[in-house]
Amino acid sequence: MKKLLLAVSTVALLGFGATASAADELKVGKKIYDRAFGRGCGACHDISSNPQLVALIKSGDLSKASFADTLKNGKNGMPKAMAAIMAVGPVKKAGYSEDEAIDAVWAFLAK
Repeated sequence: MKKLLLAVSTVALLGFGATASAADELKVGKKIYDRAFGRGCGACHDISSNPQLVALIKSGDLSKASFADTLKNGKNGMPKAMAAIMAVGPVKKAGYSEDEAIDAVWAFLAK
């Protein structure tokens, strides 16, 4: 009985940890979107003439690989963004790698 209770408790705690981690990732992703380049990604991407990231992601027209490549290398009028993303306070505080930061902003936009 004690082993069963311990196993159930462990599984429950692991589940709560995963939920908290996903919630934290969304919060960091939002901070990236709101703060990168000092004015946020939306300063350009919420303007109708520029690529609408949420719509492109949700429609499947923008792959995560292409999104990541553009953030790392820039494209057309979009500058390289990784330095600006990695400078966002919550990214530094969380100790995210570049890939983790990309995952966070992707998760926020795809929600």
